[in-house]
Amino acid sequence: MTRRVAVTGANGFIGRNVVALLRERGAAVSPIARPFDADRVAAQIAGADAVVHLAGVVSAAKESAFVEANVEGTRTIAAAARAAGVPIVYISSLAAGGPAPADAPRVETDPPAPLTAYGHSKLGGELAIRSIDGLQWTILRPTVVYGPGDRGMLPIFRLAARGVLPHVGRTTAQYMFVHVRDLARVIDRAVDARAFGETMFVCHPRAVTTRELLERMREAVGRRAPIVRVPDTVLRAAARVGDVVGTLRGKRLIIDSPRYAELSAPGFVCSVERLRDRLGIAAEIDLAEGLAQTAAWYRAEGWL
Repeated sequence: MTRRVAVTGANGFIGRNVVALLRERGAAVSPIARPFDADRVAAQIAGADAVVHLAGVVSAAKESAFVEANVEGTRTIAAAARAAGVPIVYISSLAAGGPAPADAPRVETDPPAPLTAYGHSKLGGELAIRSIDGLQWTILRPTVVYGPGDRGMLPIFRLAARGVLPHVGRTTAQYMFVHVRDLARVIDRAVDARAFGETMFVCHPRAVTTRELLERMREAVGRRAPIVRVPDTVLRAAARVGDVVGTLRGKRLIIDSPRYAELSAPGFVCSVERLRDRLGIAAEIDLAEGLAQTAAWYRAEGWL
């Protein structure tokens, strides 16, 4: 029998990859477009095997924009899923859990401690889902997602291609990444596994320092770009400027106070043991391979 999967955010970076993989594997995919109305969405997803909720806001100048999209939008989709009797796979974020150093990776049972408005809103979306009685849900918390088609890491690739890479934040901090293809595989598995009531981190199991990330990026673009350490005082001042300019423009800059808070954290490292245990799957694409694929795609598309 053909699986039928409804997907919000189907036109986004992650959504396009998820839809492509689901269709490769024989699923019938129904994109759900904004604006979200619970009754209309419930009618659209009736009879589906699952709804994958990807739509949301990652960057915004105002906290209210995060709340409207990531909390209230998620509440609407979850209510529609409950009304239609369809399970939901919600794509949250490690930001909802908060930072953790490499010597004490965050696990799903740790009390959440988000740093930013985005992290708080993704946690709010999780809580909205959990509050709906009778809803069957699975929550996935990916780390930084990258790969062909991603615009989030593009500015750093461009700096590497132009010959200089700024090294910001704590030198000891470590981070975890997940290639978009691996995330799509995990989502596909979650649709079938029906691991209801589970929250799981999603990432490649190996953490890297900022220095290693920058080294892998310059290798990916084929340039020996110097890595220049940016003093914390300069970064803090840039964040203040970013706040002011971002408010005036109504659009976040690459460095502002929320980003400074993340860069000043001891790292964003988590355990993927629960993902392996519950879904029997792990990310396979390591950072060097994934960055090389991404750089090649950027060049082919004329982005680099």
